[in-house]
Amino acid sequence: MKFTASKGFFSLLIAAAVTTLSAPAWSAVPKDMLVIGKAADPQTLDPAVTIDNNDWTVTYPAYQRLVKYKTENGKGATDVEGDLADSWQSEDGGKVWTFKLRKGASFDDGSPVTADAVKLSFERLMRIKQGPSEAFPAGLKIDAVDPQTVRFTLDAPFAPFLYTLANDGASIINPAVLKAHASDDARAYLAEHTAGSGAYMLQRWQKGQQLVLVPNPHFAGSKPAFKRVSVKIISESSARRLQLEKGDVDIADSLPVDQFAALKKQGDVAVYDYPALRVTYLYLNNSKPPLNQPDLRRAVSWATDYKGMVSGILGGNGKQMRGPIPEGMWGYDAGAMQYSLDLSKAKEAFDKVADKPKTLSFLYSDNDPNWEPIALSMQANLQTLGINVKLEKLANATMRERIGKGDYDIAIGNWSPDFADPYMFMNYWFESDKKGLPGNRSFYANPQVDSLLKQAVSTPDQAERTKYYQQAQKVVIDDAAYVYLFQKNYQVGMNKAVKGYVFNPMLEQIFNISEMSK
Repeated sequence: MKFTASKGFFSLLIAAAVTTLSAPAWSAVPKDMLVIGKAADPQTLDPAVTIDNNDWTVTYPAYQRLVKYKTENGKGATDVEGDLADSWQSEDGGKVWTFKLRKGASFDDGSPVTADAVKLSFERLMRIKQGPSEAFPAGLKIDAVDPQTVRFTLDAPFAPFLYTLANDGASIINPAVLKAHASDDARAYLAEHTAGSGAYMLQRWQKGQQLVLVPNPHFAGSKPAFKRVSVKIISESSARRLQLEKGDVDIADSLPVDQFAALKKQGDVAVYDYPALRVTYLYLNNSKPPLNQPDLRRAVSWATDYKGMVSGILGGNGKQMRGPIPEGMWGYDAGAMQYSLDLSKAKEAFDKVADKPKTLSFLYSDNDPNWEPIALSMQANLQTLGINVKLEKLANATMRERIGKGDYDIAIGNWSPDFADPYMFMNYWFESDKKGLPGNRSFYANPQVDSLLKQAVSTPDQAERTKYYQQAQKVVIDDAAYVYLFQKNYQVGMNKAVKGYVFNPMLEQIFNISEMSK
């Protein structure tokens, strides 16, 4: 991790401010406003396109879905309850799902949420065929039975279906907006605006500066406490921390572990730690030389300092992964083979490589402050194999574009599940029809794995599904399709005056702003 003299200077300023002020400085943001400090602008605000939690900070509170994740005893749960749906039933072995809508829900222009809106939103989602549509089975048919009843018909049973409906991609969009911008399926408009029935709506977006959300005047639920929510874009983590301490922002996430530790020690703001399912992993490009060679991928996996990353970069605030399914998700296999830093095994695997590379590219961005020290660690360790790692630090949007095209050797990413099912890890990461940004970012292809993953979603029996997933996991671990680094606890710094925040492991970086207050 790079530290500069400016950080020390900031620390002196902070110490001086804390010493000289007789009261905390977080009165800067009015009681009826909330300011969230984020590292980067959203890529897009279109629910049918975005698969990035950073975007969902804005989209999730602006839209509603048929179901939402429950809050139980003040904690976010992975079970679902009705949001726009008042009730539902499943028939024909899970192939037909019928939902009755709540009465009174309205979009931010005052028009009612109807079954037609649900039908049009899902048809658009499936027609656009971007990442969010991958959560839903192909051939999905949607019918508006009457204004308050919508029916989904699946070609075959799909075990996670109900849970996919809490996904941001299942957001219901105002048909009036779709009609007004029909020439491009409203893609240009919805990339930069919201058109939902959620508690908030986007008022304006000043790129590189802030996004401002205001209450939806027609929201059917309880009136939110905040009259304005500002998402400020502050790319430097040290600046986000300083603004949190000064009271210029109420919430700051994506800070380095050492900065959270310093905030805890200082004690003027709250720092919350939550066990999470968010993982950090390396994409190894399986689709082109030289990493299309399994032994080279195994060599990279054995040359990775997992424990050093967890203890040094995370400050112990996480744990090494054991394959793609993280601990805490059903289907996790505590006995699965786990790579470790073993340079003798790395060299043994590298000796088997026919086309030994002299150089590998490694893409990362400043979207996560941990990515650079991870990149530097990999660069140092692969040098022991005689491989020169060329680090490329890019704007996050540029990096994602390169990854989507497969224009890289090694790249880094984070992943959080959108619903509580191993499908989010296994099917997204390894199905051969999800290559690129939809999820299979290593461009992995294996017919045996495809078959096992298909079987895993064809039965509702969780024990059977676990068996299929664990069989597939053994194969992909041996193939070293990715480097499975660690699952990190979620940490967030917050003004102590902010109340009502509920963390949900399915919705990391997403704040339940309609239920929060000061």
